[in-house]
Amino acid sequence: MKVLTIDTSNQLMAVGIGIDRQLIGSYVSSSKNHSVTLMPAIDFLMKEAGWQPQEIERIIVAKGPGSYTGLRIGVTTAKTLAWTLDAELLAVSSLAVLAANTDSAAEDVLIVPLMDARRKNIYTGAYQWQQGQLVNVLPDRHVSLAEWLQLLKKQPVDSVRFIGRDAPQFAGDILLDFPADSLPNQTVLHQVQPVSMLELADDAEVVANIGGFTPEYLKRVEAEEKWLEGHHEELTSYVERT
Repeated sequence: MKVLTIDTSNQLMAVGIGIDRQLIGSYVSSSKNHSVTLMPAIDFLMKEAGWQPQEIERIIVAKGPGSYTGLRIGVTTAKTLAWTLDAELLAVSSLAVLAANTDSAAEDVLIVPLMDARRKNIYTGAYQWQQGQLVNVLPDRHVSLAEWLQLLKKQPVDSVRFIGRDAPQFAGDILLDFPADSLPNQTVLHQVQPVSMLELADDAEVVANIGGFTPEYLKRVEAEEKWLEGHHEELTSYVERT
């Protein structure tokens, strides 16, 4: 099965093509303008492989959490291509994609991908390899860093590994409660890898309603939160009347 993967959930944009679980080609860019670079990247990989668009049978997209704008670009593109090409659409957690970079043999390690959500808040979850399968043991969430670290300290595991491009910026807080090796310095662990998306396909969510599929933001945009704060009484009054 010929597969296209798309992850625009964070600073790095990662696109890949593969056959089943075998990666054929990938394109990773640090450009912040994913709306400009995404389609040319897909076109480049397709031409390099000698593929025609109609040959794509499956599209795997990172559904979030992450950058609001980035997620909308990636999900909208994936939906449009899946609909146009009559391809199967699968959705995977952006955090799971990072967690899948780790060694599947290390089953005693709690894998904690982090994304900065500003103001000492993060997008995160906790994962663990169990019999070769990546399991989400603490669901993805938007949470304060302090609250999350306290929760992790209570988990019955031998060690914790914090990964993701944003993880090092929280080192000052993390290393107060966890040893230095909890922040590995291997670049491959902190960057999105298209091959990880191929490997997660068996456990991915199959999107039945392509038109109705939306990203999993886990948090309202700041403008929406401010609007709701200013209209709280109005909304409460409306709910009471109805």
